[in-house]
Amino acid sequence: MATKRCHHCGENIEIGAAHDCWTTTPEALTRGLSEDLRDAWERLRETALAFGEQRVYASHKSIMFSRRVCYFFVRPRTKDLEVVFFLGREIADPPVRKSGRASRAKVWHMARIVHRDQVEAPLTHWLREAYDVSDQLGRRPAPEARAPDVPMGRGVRKKPRVRRQKKR
Repeated sequence: MATKRCHHCGENIEIGAAHDCWTTTPEALTRGLSEDLRDAWERLRETALAFGEQRVYASHKSIMFSRRVCYFFVRPRTKDLEVVFFLGREIADPPVRKSGRASRAKVWHMARIVHRDQVEAPLTHWLREAYDVSDQLGRRPAPEARAPDVPMGRGVRKKPRVRRQKKR
């Protein structure tokens, strides 16, 4: 039967056959890690799961940790674990390599981990803070807290647009 090549994963698939190359698991993403990185990943996962109820799932090349919204994610790579977490403030400490604005309320921070011993304070404190504030940062204001809708009352309604005819 005829095949086509998936532009996402590069696999040859029979035309008309079901194919889902986006479905992955945290285990599949961490399968090829070195022993040091696997130990660091396990310690990071155990630390995060100790915070409380949450959902851990894989999305493309990242492992997401979320309550109602994602508060941090990990990208397992061959040389390190890239950890990105979201806070309501900016941090300028050495473990944080980069940071930037994710929205009006959120600031993302990126740290790289290469060994189990790096999964300790202050990183664990920042992850705990991200877990605690994730619901407040991801929440939209209540309808009564938003600006009230302006009624289209008398004098507010727009006048119909009148087209002028061209002169001949």
